[in-house]
Amino acid sequence: MKKAFCLLTALTLFIAFSLPVNARGVRDEASRSSGAVPIKGIIKLSTTTSTQDSGLLGFILPVFTRETGWEVEVIAVGTGAALRMGRDGDADVLLVHARPDEIKFVEDGFGLERYDVMYNDFLVAGPGTGGIAHNDSVIQTFKDIASKKLPFVSRGDDSGTHRMELSLWQAAGIDVKTMDEYASVGQGMGATLQMADEMNAYTLTDRATWLILLKDGRIKLDAVCEKAPDLLNYYGVIPVNPARHSHINSEGGQAFAGWMIKDSTQKLIGQYGLAEFGGALFTPNAGANW
Repeated sequence: MKKAFCLLTALTLFIAFSLPVNARGVRDEASRSSGAVPIKGIIKLSTTTSTQDSGLLGFILPVFTRETGWEVEVIAVGTGAALRMGRDGDADVLLVHARPDEIKFVEDGFGLERYDVMYNDFLVAGPGTGGIAHNDSVIQTFKDIASKKLPFVSRGDDSGTHRMELSLWQAAGIDVKTMDEYASVGQGMGATLQMADEMNAYTLTDRATWLILLKDGRIKLDAVCEKAPDLLNYYGVIPVNPARHSHINSEGGQAFAGWMIKDSTQKLIGQYGLAEFGGALFTPNAGANW
């Protein structure tokens, strides 16, 4: 009986300790057979809501994991919040779109380097009739919205889009505090667009998120001002400096930044949206000097 008990105990321990190893071995074997790199760990990517709401991350991240072995935990917030997360050591790498603030982030020693990744553009979306005429001047569009006391929904979340919007109001010589129909909602791009649609209001949006929601039938807002030179929207990737926060996954963060600017990834970014919209939603520009 004692011998049988010992054999049963040994068998139980063998199974208990073998299962995780065997499970990992099966996963690694599956990875090898599919051409994927075995999983190395997880990185924290702090990024804007537009990269998530547009579907871009869902398009490229599986390829990143398959090629590098790094899984990605996405934290989609406004650019201001994403930069704060980097400063606080709560992210390993950033993908954001507020270039002056990104440059300062690196100059202050919180990021190793900023790399150009891609750009798309902003546009003013709003009701197609009963408001203002289509215009190729965003400053004039903002002036018309203010002078006619039309409703405007602002993200109000310190994102790159929000910062761009405030700079445009300032360029138009308008203080939003004087606008009775101005609503600051503190939401991401998708939610802001849907609120503007429900309120029959105007908003500033990136083109990719607007197109996705328009195609899905979640909004009916028209582009009332677009393709103006001052509406270009540039994105950069920044690995967080491990000298500031030793606990961050610096290897994974730098792997992500390097992967985003490699030729094959740039080509992948340029393909996103071609099949569905007949044109890329983002234009790759790694290595560009602006």
